[in-house]
Amino acid sequence: MNVLIRPEGQTPDDLKLNRRSLGALGGLLFSGYAVAALAKEAKPITTDAAGLVTAEVSYPAPDGFDLPAYVARPGGDGPFPVVVVVSEIFGVHAYIKDICRRLAKQGYAAIAPAFFNRVEDPAPLSDMQRIMQIVGAANYEQVMGDISATLDWASQQLWARDGKVGITGFCWGGKVVWQAAARFAVIGAGVAWYGRLAPAPDASPVQVSSGQPWPVDIADDLKAPVLGLYGGQDQGIPVASVERMREALARAGHTGSEIVIYPDAPHGFHADYRASYAETDAKDGWAKLLATFDKALKN
Repeated sequence: MNVLIRPEGQTPDDLKLNRRSLGALGGLLFSGYAVAALAKEAKPITTDAAGLVTAEVSYPAPDGFDLPAYVARPGGDGPFPVVVVVSEIFGVHAYIKDICRRLAKQGYAAIAPAFFNRVEDPAPLSDMQRIMQIVGAANYEQVMGDISATLDWASQQLWARDGKVGITGFCWGGKVVWQAAARFAVIGAGVAWYGRLAPAPDASPVQVSSGQPWPVDIADDLKAPVLGLYGGQDQGIPVASVERMREALARAGHTGSEIVIYPDAPHGFHADYRASYAETDAKDGWAKLLATFDKALKN
């Protein structure tokens, strides 16, 4: 059994894949799931593309990189409200693409940029040390630039509705949701799934001052309501840090933002391809996500 228990990946002892376990996972690996986190017993949800338009696209980022992205939207001319989907540390693999199709089935145009591909696509990898090197190369300004490019590209598409855009993200991407909602006025709502809110308790001084604003420090800057979904049994995100974020939101007067803690849920409780998947909490969180986006983006 393989369980991802921390937002930015495992320690060497958290996760070990051997030749036998990789062999057992072979069928799913060829389907594009992240090797380093795929549970042997996984039965991931698969959303078909019937009635949808899906595409692999690319567009220029501010640094000149041709940024790849996966897009899923309803068939027809639209225009459709847009949701940016921010991946986990494993990049735009099958689970993230399925999230896009799930959103498209609900009437949204979902776009998942490949933030890590400047260095290497992490999805096919099982070496967590290499994955963390790839993720570490995606600094805050690069990621915000990629989101800016995604917003610009979406605004030029005839099928995209003018106005506010939604953003959701998982694990590493959950933190990015808070950061983007504090930076871009065009974002109308965010849903952050178990994204780190403050430096880890054992973070080094370099990690604490890593050049990125932590969500607990930018609550005053939020330009849209954010729904945070967290697990009470998350070994990488202490409940104390979640409560700090609640307090920061209250001090800033952001009454539209909300944080939900599922007491028995671990980190990654929505990831249906991992052993951490908690079906009841995942479904409840997804219903709350749709309610949040429907209110902010469809009215």
